[in-house]
Amino acid sequence: MKNEKVSLDDPAFVFTTYDLGCSTALLCADFELLSVEKSNPRKALFIFHKKIGIEEIANKYFADKLEVKARSFFDNLKALKNKLYS
Repeated sequence: MKNEKVSLDDPAFVFTTYDLGCSTALLCADFELLSVEKSNPRKALFIFHKKIGIEEIANKYFADKLEVKARSFFDNLKALKNKLYS
C-alpha cells in the first residue's frame, strides 16, 4: 500500500464511517486510516483503506461482539480525537 495511489472516493478501495467508536475499533484491528474528511463542521468522515475483513470487524463492533484491548482502544481514541480537533 505504501506507494499505491488510492482514490478516496472509490468504494472499491476505501471503507468509510462517521462513527468514532467504530473507527477506533478499526484502528485497534490494524486497519489503515487514510484520511479524516472534516468538511462538515458537525461530523467527520473517517476513510480507511479497504482490506479483507474490515466490514466484518465493523459489523462485530456494531453487534457488540468485538473484543479489543482496553488500553489500545483508549490510545487510538485519543489519537483520533487529536486528528479531529487539530
